[in-house]
Amino acid sequence: MDKSTKLINELLVQLFNDVLQIEEQSLKNGVLSDLSITEIHTIESIGMYSERTMSEVAQKLKITVSTLTTAINKLIKKGYVERNRIETDRRVVLIKLTRKGKLAFRIHQRFHGEMINNAIEGLTLEEEEILISSLSKINNFFKEKYELV
Repeated sequence: MDKSTKLINELLVQLFNDVLQIEEQSLKNGVLSDLSITEIHTIESIGMYSERTMSEVAQKLKITVSTLTTAINKLIKKGYVERNRIETDRRVVLIKLTRKGKLAFRIHQRFHGEMINNAIEGLTLEEEEILISSLSKINNFFKEKYELV
């Protein structure tokens, strides 16, 4: 591995780990201290504005419906999500965020916005464009190489 490749690898691994750690600390120390990172990402996958089927959310999270069911049960108990069945087909389960869930969604979105704004603060427009282009290329590579959707 040449020097450049090694450095890029170290930076990507460190960046990934740091973002997860920052998210964990932010959740523990904030108003969402009763949520785990997995739970906040589940809330994020449900989305703000419409009901989603359990299958849609499970697919988006790349987990099984049974795994999602466990997570949703916890989020329902905590008051972040509500679940309903379609009357015409009782097999279809719809989930949506409660008012508390929508607040958690907005707080997490704001956290990400602030994190990114702080990270790119001081970059020129050209540097921002290069960063976006580079991250897009890396992202596309991983999606194609590992068949991620």
